[in-house]
Amino acid sequence: MFSPRAVVVATLVVAAGGVAQAADPALPHLERRGAATQLVVDGKPFLVLGGELHNTAASSAEYMAAVWPVLNAKMHLNTVLAGIGWNWIEPAEGQYDFSLVDAALKNARSNNLRIVWLWFGSWKNGLSSFAPAWVKAGQQRFPRVAIRGGKTIEVLSPLSETNREADARAFAAFLRHVREVDQSHTAIMVQVENEVGVLGDSRDRSAAANAAFAQPVPKPLMDYLQKHKDDLLPEFRQVWQAAGFKTAGSWEEVFGQGAKADEVFMAWNYSRYIDRVAEAGKKEYALPMYVNAWIVQPADKGPGDYPSGGPQDHMHDIWRAGAPNLDLLSPDIYLPGFVELTARYSRSGNTLFVPESFDGTRGAANAFYAIGQQRAIGYSPFGFEAPRGELGEPRSAPPPNAEKLPLSEAYDVLSQLAPLILEHQANGTIAAVQLDRQHPDQQIRLGDYTLNVGLTRNVRTPNVAPDLAGYGLFMATGTDEYVLAGNNLQVTFTPATPGPPIAGIALQEAGRFEKGQWVATRLLGGDDSVLRYDISTVADLNQSGSGVRLSTGERGIQRVHLYRYR
Repeated sequence: MFSPRAVVVATLVVAAGGVAQAADPALPHLERRGAATQLVVDGKPFLVLGGELHNTAASSAEYMAAVWPVLNAKMHLNTVLAGIGWNWIEPAEGQYDFSLVDAALKNARSNNLRIVWLWFGSWKNGLSSFAPAWVKAGQQRFPRVAIRGGKTIEVLSPLSETNREADARAFAAFLRHVREVDQSHTAIMVQVENEVGVLGDSRDRSAAANAAFAQPVPKPLMDYLQKHKDDLLPEFRQVWQAAGFKTAGSWEEVFGQGAKADEVFMAWNYSRYIDRVAEAGKKEYALPMYVNAWIVQPADKGPGDYPSGGPQDHMHDIWRAGAPNLDLLSPDIYLPGFVELTARYSRSGNTLFVPESFDGTRGAANAFYAIGQQRAIGYSPFGFEAPRGELGEPRSAPPPNAEKLPLSEAYDVLSQLAPLILEHQANGTIAAVQLDRQHPDQQIRLGDYTLNVGLTRNVRTPNVAPDLAGYGLFMATGTDEYVLAGNNLQVTFTPATPGPPIAGIALQEAGRFEKGQWVATRLLGGDDSVLRYDISTVADLNQSGSGVRLSTGERGIQRVHLYRYR
């Protein structure tokens, strides 16, 4: 349909070749709206407040019976990410069973939820554990990856046309069925495969792979790289540059000897395979499609420690060249450094969606930041229906007091703010922060003011950073007016345009949004607003000493009107 470098405008889809093609505006689709690319569902921008089920949860009606009713009503999700295994729908070759698909659609619809399908086809977490038994047992027909020493592993080779076409047929049949039965657009997006790449070695070393590796780099890839030479991501460009920017030759001649060339080779073959699967599916039902990345871990020494050839951010140029039918390249983030990682996955026009990450307070902060600062189309923690315990074991599903979970409370706020967030994403008048004791303060220019954002301090010891995690999302909603939401933060304002140098608060309200309309629940002032009592010090700083203090609950959303004085 279009590459991540391209955009959808109104009812036109810009294909990888640059030719505009008509699209059905009634289908869920990605659309460029001002400063942001947004997911449009039923003709309106849609913010995914998601949760990914545990891998096999959707295969058990008994397990899910207690889960469906609480996901929206108590946990404030509007979207479920649900796995569908190839082996679930095609237990025998050419014989399809879509009963689990139909059950998920029915239950999502009746509980006011949308679905993002996770297609566990040829690969899940790099392995081929969800391939049907007839594929697994037919190794001569469906070849595997071989690693050093000649051992084959339970990973279907991406260089096999037989593997690719079997997966593509099943995926097309699945989406054809979804199109036929899902007239209300309950399904809004599809993840194609899961965390692909070779583990245990830097590339496939089967006879077929070795033969392909010795051949010249395919012309379509070289043409793409030459066309985009000046705007390739720097870490990939350096690999090509180090080998002399050659425009033809074998993989080792063009990309150098060793693991880096192996990884580029695998990225090309995985992207071409998955593009063919996506293409077959889109011909049946053209929902937005993405792949997710198992990101590089701190202990990883090279490709093979993480899935080699997957859509890690340093391989995005290869994936753009190889998979024009994919709309997004998305990170699964289970590491610190969420701010940096989301920035890396927002480069070169890639629209951010985080399909797997943390829940809890960290997840709340992540959701606010991704949506507010990186203009993400949504966020989703993994296993949200049964949060894991300290040892990683799943707890009961659904969890007790589900509505009191930190991310449930955060999603409640984000769902209230969603129409405003989507408007301000498009307008470019939104920002967000994540703060902690190591990074307790940040300044943001937004509208006509600089927002001085910090962790909530004691008014008597304002220079002592507390040991808190704080997060917030801010929108400039009018002249001298802001809507702010978050937790464990305080905010003051400094004028950033000519005029009186001190900003004071003329009106401060706590409240909520009901059907997109602001409802003030309390007028704030006095102790609610005073942040510092060292008045002479703050006067020297051109500050009033008052501001906004955000906290979960009644004061999680506030609206302020500012004025200026000397």
